[in-house]
Amino acid sequence: MFSNPVNPKQDRKGSTSPSGAGKNNEDKNDSVDSVADQEVLSSGSGSEEENVPVEIEIRIPAQDDTLSGSTPEVIFSGGDEEPDESGQEEHKEEAQRGPSIRFLNLGDIFGNGGGFGQTGPKVKKKKKRLHKPVFSIDDIPAPHRIKEELDKYVIGQEKAKKFISVAAYNHYKRVRTGTMDEIEIEKSNILLIGPTGCGKTYLVRTLAELLDVPLAISDATALTEAGYIGDDIESVISKLLAAADNDIEQAEKGIVFIDEIDKIAKKRNTNSRDVSGESVQQGLLKILEGAEIEVPVGAGSKNAMVPLATVNTRNILFICGGAFPNLETIIRERLRKQTSFGFGAQLRDAFDNDKNILDKVTNEDLRRFGMIPEFIGRLPILCTLQGLDTEMLVRILKEPRNAILKQYQKLLALDEVDLRFEDDALEAIAAKALERDTGARALRSVIEDFMMDIMYEIPKDDNIGTVTITRAFVEGKGGPVISIRTEHPRQIAMNLSGNEERRQNEQNESE
Repeated sequence: MFSNPVNPKQDRKGSTSPSGAGKNNEDKNDSVDSVADQEVLSSGSGSEEENVPVEIEIRIPAQDDTLSGSTPEVIFSGGDEEPDESGQEEHKEEAQRGPSIRFLNLGDIFGNGGGFGQTGPKVKKKKKRLHKPVFSIDDIPAPHRIKEELDKYVIGQEKAKKFISVAAYNHYKRVRTGTMDEIEIEKSNILLIGPTGCGKTYLVRTLAELLDVPLAISDATALTEAGYIGDDIESVISKLLAAADNDIEQAEKGIVFIDEIDKIAKKRNTNSRDVSGESVQQGLLKILEGAEIEVPVGAGSKNAMVPLATVNTRNILFICGGAFPNLETIIRERLRKQTSFGFGAQLRDAFDNDKNILDKVTNEDLRRFGMIPEFIGRLPILCTLQGLDTEMLVRILKEPRNAILKQYQKLLALDEVDLRFEDDALEAIAAKALERDTGARALRSVIEDFMMDIMYEIPKDDNIGTVTITRAFVEGKGGPVISIRTEHPRQIAMNLSGNEERRQNEQNESE
């Protein structure tokens, strides 16, 4: 309830009674405060006019009404109304006391949420995992068992799977035991080096799901020094806390994967401040080593009006990955300088065709690439991954538990159609993917190119029982083999596009 003394004879335009008491206000939109000040002065000069409070009553609807769309009701009383003579003395006393203010607890009215129609904080729906958790970090299994599970999903990269299995085993064994005989075991983070599409991100994601720990994947290209446009360095911890459903204890045992780490290398021959390169490396040092970081809960910026949580990164496993282009050239230059002279000297081009040249990388090579020594020292486990060849791509197509071919076969099985692939068709798919130079990511793109027509045409005919993908169909020189449920298999032409359609029509005419 709010009360403010106002002259009862004063109209809304600010004019006084015809007797001449007072002057007209020049502004029709004077505030209530200015009117109140004017009347206080007039009362102090001995005016016979009486002050009457203006009462403002706010009626807030119940919670059920707010849900139905009702709005608070504001009621004004007093002002132009002629006061009751019997209550004039009471109004004078209220005017002398000044305005009366009563505070309402909106939390009691609207619930814990503090907003209209909210009864409490929203419950976050848990994300569905791709793989069922197999292990528990409280009882971490031996490295060979971790690798056996990784083999079911990740094809090839035997060295990388062995490295990451041992690193995860030692890390969570260290987390579980803490200190042993007053000897503190330091954390060993991992650096993965390999070309695009070789399986770095997929390997880390599979490991986190098998261990049932929260995982945050961040892109280093978006990180900048504090105060500049971009994501703050602490945002990687904010993502981990969000992945753990804001459970700090779970987040402190999680895994953070920072991809494209090679993009924050020091810039050469520049006089401007390197806010997205060396400065980001410097900012990541304390997080990688272990420190208490304040991050917002439920938001990505500290500027938001949200509470802050303190997360200790001492037991968080950090894995950084990158393609590191031109690193092979740096390694070859170093090896050529080390080549001896004389009859036993190696040829200077002996390392040009070495497919495993990345295995010979050293910290000095990374320093020359642009990584600062302090940053390299906080990633002691250095692991390289090899590029994928045709044979490995064929295995990726059919061997993993969630292989791409199995996914398409399941899609057509829902239409009661059996999808099959000839062996030479798989080789053609792998060869096309290899040409795109994006690793295993290109496999799905290649398959979508020819499967789109099949998935469009097949549902038209309920009599189709089997579809066999041939090499000619993958290469655009023919069609798939269709088997009708009551007939023998036959080859039909799909609605191909462009040159492939014209080539198919010409082939049919010649036959």
